[in-house]
Amino acid sequence: MIILAATPIGNLGDASARLVEALGSATVIASEDTRVTVHLMRALGIENRPRLIPLHEHNEVEKAAEIVELARDADVLVLTDAGMPAISDPGFSLVSAAAAARVRVTMLPGPSAVLTALAVSGLATDRFCFEGFLPRKGGDRRKALARLAREERTMVFFESPNRLADSLKDVADTFGADRRVVVVRELTKLFEEVKRGTAAELAEWAAGGVKGEICIVVEGAVAREADLGDGVAQVLRLVADGIRLKDASAEVAEATGLSRRDLYEGALAARG
Repeated sequence: MIILAATPIGNLGDASARLVEALGSATVIASEDTRVTVHLMRALGIENRPRLIPLHEHNEVEKAAEIVELARDADVLVLTDAGMPAISDPGFSLVSAAAAARVRVTMLPGPSAVLTALAVSGLATDRFCFEGFLPRKGGDRRKALARLAREERTMVFFESPNRLADSLKDVADTFGADRRVVVVRELTKLFEEVKRGTAAELAEWAAGGVKGEICIVVEGAVAREADLGDGVAQVLRLVADGIRLKDASAEVAEATGLSRRDLYEGALAARG
């Protein structure tokens, strides 16, 4: 069978007893970076020498069939560099192929940056969604955020430290400057930091430069009728990014429930 195994996201002490046992007995390990896997095993004092198969975003689709066939006759342990396989990391295509081939998949649960960041954020945890990494380009990022403008669940994102300030500014512009946001940095590591504030406050803080691995947790929208003025402002921001007025109006209409015609005409009037 295929065994997905969560690995520490920072603190080596979070390696579970089941993970240590599996690493010590595995004959085949498919991992995101085999060098990271070797380092982990050495750090845990494991002397096992299994066959190591690279399984990363660039080869997962082509490697999935090979690994599924291996798993018919032997257990294959699947690891990513840190955290839970298949959650914004390699593993999804492999599990999908295994399910289609009727090969058993099981899990050794453990650390997850998504759930850890959500838990320490202090924001609502009863309903949430994980949105992965925001788009790198500003226009694409603002477009993605516009689609989430009415999302009432707490949202969790991953982000690069180099783009954090720009992303938080876009959150403030799209969701409102007062939207509550929590930035969680270097989870479980020596310099772990949980920074809470409004979107505008954290955008200003991040402008000074932030290092490390980042999770952003954003408060969900309060259920209310969308405001046409706010919608028109969103349309104009998308137009400023180079999106056609017609397309921007349709995008904001879909995200807010406002009339596409009213948004279009409102934006025209605002532009004079």
